Amino acid sequence: MFGRSLGDDADEEVHIDLSPMIDCIFILLIFFIVTTVFVDETGVKVNKPDSGGAASALDSNSILLAVTAEDKVFYSGESIGVQGVLSKIKPSLIETPDMPVIIQGDKEASHGIVQQVHAQAILAGAQKERISVSLK
Repeated sequence: MFGRSLGDDADEEVHIDLSPMIDCIFILLIFFIVTTVFVDETGVKVNKPDSGGAASALDSNSILLAVTAEDKVFYSGESIGVQGVLSKIKPSLIETPDMPVIIQGDKEASHGIVQQVHAQAILAGAQKERISVSLK
């Protein structure tokens, strides 16, 4: 029946098969690796104007550009200037044409610089309806 009887040979070794448990661990590991989302930060802290309570969710698959109070433009923690916007974001937009572009402008930044960054993003191939300026 079930289990061992007293008459069984006592020298017989009992083995625990860990293969199914290891398979489950690897399946979970692969699942978590595939579903992980990485957010690309701009690399600088921007003092943004008060949005008046409007909430906006950032898409994890978006291009983030930051304009500081000193009118410097940053992308992925690197100062690129207004002229560098086109060359930095164009490859991403060629790969994914409908990728949103989010411009984070400091409240002390010049409006003209933010507009120039916006114009460069459009020249790079960003769709007008997929560009937003973060006011949060």
